[in-house]
Amino acid sequence: MKKSFFLLMLLFSILICGINNGTVYAITNDKPQPLEEIYPEIGYKTVEEAVKEFEQHFKQDLKLPLRIPPINFTHYFGRFSDLDGDINDSFELKFISDESPENHYKINVRPVNHKIPIKDKYIFKVFKLKNGNEAKYMEYRSFGALVFERDNWQYILSIDKRISDKVTPEVLVEIANSIDYPSEKKNPFQ
Repeated sequence: MKKSFFLLMLLFSILICGINNGTVYAITNDKPQPLEEIYPEIGYKTVEEAVKEFEQHFKQDLKLPLRIPPINFTHYFGRFSDLDGDINDSFELKFISDESPENHYKINVRPVNHKIPIKDKYIFKVFKLKNGNEAKYMEYRSFGALVFERDNWQYILSIDKRISDKVTPEVLVEIANSIDYPSEKKNPFQ
């Protein structure tokens, strides 16, 4: 009796383990959704469209830097966030790469009268721009950023910290200085 009970339990265990120990197969052609589909779903559009919306909303021209970081990007998108009131309204230009996720660069612009205050404890270095304005370089968690004001806008140029050896604070200053072009020229994305 003990022997048959033991054999029955052994067969039962094998049966249970055999059912629960199935193999899972992945579909080999299951690819992630392309960035050009994902970003429009969350409000991004062409830079030209976003700049136009931003300028019409604030009734003021926006100058963007002519330079970009010396790294590869596969996509760039713009977004104008028009929230309740003007306090949180802003323009965002995002450069990304679907080949190198660390290649992530962003420009945020908002009116100076609704600027984001920068705490001194996050400021690592202060630079003087070509136009005489100060630019503050800060680091916070996973990004470094250069913050400066010009033409009644606050600009924040931010870069992923993983590429801070390629895109140094000095490179961000060069990018900020590339905004100094004659006003009769249009933005590079228009």
